[in-house]
Amino acid sequence: MDPFDYVRANQSRFLAELLDLLRIPSISTQPEHKPDVERAAAWLRDQLLAAGFPHADILPTAGHPVVYAEWLPAGPHAPTILIYGHYDVQPPDPLDEWRTPPFEPTIVGDDLFARGASDDKGQLYTHLKAIEAFQATAGAPPVNVKCIFEGEEEIGSPNLELFVRQHAELLAADVAVISDADILSKDLPSIVYALRGMAYVEVEVTGPDHDLHSGIYGGAVLNPNNALCAMIARLHDTPGHVAIPGFYDQVRDLDPDERAELARIPFDRAAWLREAGVETDWGEPDYTIVERATARPTLDVNGIWGGYTQPGAKTVLPGRACAKISMRLVPDQEPAQIVQMLRDYLAHIAPPAVTVQVRDLHSGRPAIVGRDSPAMQAARRAYAAVFGQEPVFVRSGGSIPVVATFQQVLGIETILMGFGLPDDRLHSPNEKFHLPNFYKGIETLIHFLRLLSV
Repeated sequence: MDPFDYVRANQSRFLAELLDLLRIPSISTQPEHKPDVERAAAWLRDQLLAAGFPHADILPTAGHPVVYAEWLPAGPHAPTILIYGHYDVQPPDPLDEWRTPPFEPTIVGDDLFARGASDDKGQLYTHLKAIEAFQATAGAPPVNVKCIFEGEEEIGSPNLELFVRQHAELLAADVAVISDADILSKDLPSIVYALRGMAYVEVEVTGPDHDLHSGIYGGAVLNPNNALCAMIARLHDTPGHVAIPGFYDQVRDLDPDERAELARIPFDRAAWLREAGVETDWGEPDYTIVERATARPTLDVNGIWGGYTQPGAKTVLPGRACAKISMRLVPDQEPAQIVQMLRDYLAHIAPPAVTVQVRDLHSGRPAIVGRDSPAMQAARRAYAAVFGQEPVFVRSGGSIPVVATFQQVLGIETILMGFGLPDDRLHSPNEKFHLPNFYKGIETLIHFLRLLSV
């Protein structure tokens, strides 16, 4: 039996195992779920051992643990691949918008609905099953394999870079591979070669030292809510450019060849608007929607609060107002530099009656990799063999900070081999994974490992 026959014969078991993993609510951002995160780590360690890895361990960090495994059957002169994934998930809120319970995985047609189904448990699990298929049919994979699965990706991987630096020798490899992205459609694969970075902050505007009666003090004391909203309104100009001085100074702009490549991506504006649930697009007018959403930096207010927000009325002038702000960054923007620019700009435009604090919550550097490397071309051929279509090279608007970490600390490039779909509703209610892509993903990775060994 070859690995592909093994996969097809064991699809139902593979799915049942994935359902078990999805039932674990490994929400990294909520302290009450720390035992669940640890349970997911232990589950993956056991599955790695069952798949044939002779060594699999749970390694501590200052936060949630890292699962590490290695299998080096091909010898010191063969390629070594480092597989990365994350087993933590986003909170499922708002719960009332889920059609099925987020941690009771449900199959509807060809789609599997659950929190983490696509991001990233389902995609991570394709790698374990590809390795298992080689173990069951050939005794071992054709290349050396190391795995690093973290439990903090959804909170910005605060401890991962230090872990990689401390274990650089252990993690040494020739190339990394990550499946934590989507392809263009179920029939048209794509390979992500660039990722945006992230700078995420919390802004606090403080006025009076306690809440005030709005009838007594309103109109005579500046309301921090009003001040914050006025400052937020000045973060963009009318067309949609970020208005922070210097924000675009280090941006590596798109050259004509790359813009032409991105223009090859099939794009249906009407379908995109329907998927987003909006009537029109918005943003920098000199760039296409695809370019704005993947290759240009952004600034967005993710949350804003202050004063009374419960049902009914309370006529209060709050002592403080807060906002969460995220900035998606592109090569060659540095997160720390961008945060300082925001801090300086808000201080400059803040009214004298309030004070502003900007707290850096987490960040990640942008990354871009070459499209012509042997590993990238092996991925291209693997997709073509399974999907029957040559993949399109694309940029991603999302952030995977570990890609830049691997570049800077380990000196290796990362191949992003995603199997999700654009409508998988990552981070939203009703997240799903298209099951045919789960099985195709396993087969694509089998091809990829074989091609790397040549």
